Amino acid sequence: MKRANHKRSERGFSLIEMMVAAVIFILLCGAAFTLLSVAQQRYQTESQILNSFQEARFGLDEIVRDVNGSGYPPQNSFSFNPNIPPGNLYASTPVAWDPGYVSNLPCQIGTGGGGNCTTPGDYDLIIERDVDPWRHDGVEWTRYQLQGTILSRSQTYKVVSAEPDATTAPSFVPYVQNVMNNASAAQIAQFRAAYPLMFQGGNPVPIFTYICYTPYGPQPCPTAGSYNSPVNVTDVEITLIVMAPTKDAQTGLPRLIELHGRGHSLNPIE
Repeated sequence: MKRANHKRSERGFSLIEMMVAAVIFILLCGAAFTLLSVAQQRYQTESQILNSFQEARFGLDEIVRDVNGSGYPPQNSFSFNPNIPPGNLYASTPVAWDPGYVSNLPCQIGTGGGGNCTTPGDYDLIIERDVDPWRHDGVEWTRYQLQGTILSRSQTYKVVSAEPDATTAPSFVPYVQNVMNNASAAQIAQFRAAYPLMFQGGNPVPIFTYICYTPYGPQPCPTAGSYNSPVNVTDVEITLIVMAPTKDAQTGLPRLIELHGRGHSLNPIE
C-alpha cells in the first residue's frame, strides 16, 4: 500500500499543464524580444540622430571660423612674392560676389528675396581669405552652397581675373547632409506640426544673413541702403536646420535640430 502511494506521488506534469507552461513561456519570450527590438530600433535611431547633429555642429563651427578669418590678409599687410600675382596675395574683400567682381561693381544683397547678387545670397556664400598664412601661397575662395538638401563646400585659389562664382563651382564636395532650410511648403507644414517654433510664417529659412557696415553702425544688409553690398559685410549669421535620416522610432515624426552661429570678419572693408 505504501509502495503504490509512492508511485502516484512521482507522476509528472499532465499534458494540459505542459501546454499552459509552454504558452506562458512563449508569451514571455515574445514580450522580451519585442522590448529588445524596440530598444535596438530606438538605439539605432538615436545614434543616427546624434551623428547627424554632430555633423551639423561641426559644419556650423567651420563656417563660423571661415567667416572669422575672412578679409585676411588686407592689402597693406602682405609680403611680396614674385611667384604669385600681387592681387592673389591679399583679400580684396571679406565676401566675394557675383556678378561684377572682376569689374569691381558690387551687387545688392537681398536676404529673404530681392537684391541682384547671385552670391552672396540666402543659400550661397563665398569667403575670401588666406586659409594657411604660413604657406604664403595666396588667398583662397571658400564657398558654401545649398544644393537640394546638401550643403556643399568648395575651396580654390583666388584668381584675380576670374569671377569667383565660376571658379569655385567645379570644386564642390558634399559637406552637411539633410539640410532642410529651403524645404518645400508641404515639408515645412509637416515640420511645423512637430516643431511649431521652426519655419516662422511657414517660410524657408535663409542659411546666411548679412550685417553691413554703415556710418550709423552695423545694420542688416537688405536695409542698409547704399551700403548694402558685399564689400560692406562685417558679419554673417548662420542658421542650419538639419533633419535626422530616420524618423523618431516611437512617434514616427521627423527629428530636426536648428543651430545658430555668427562669424565676424577679421578685417572688414570699411
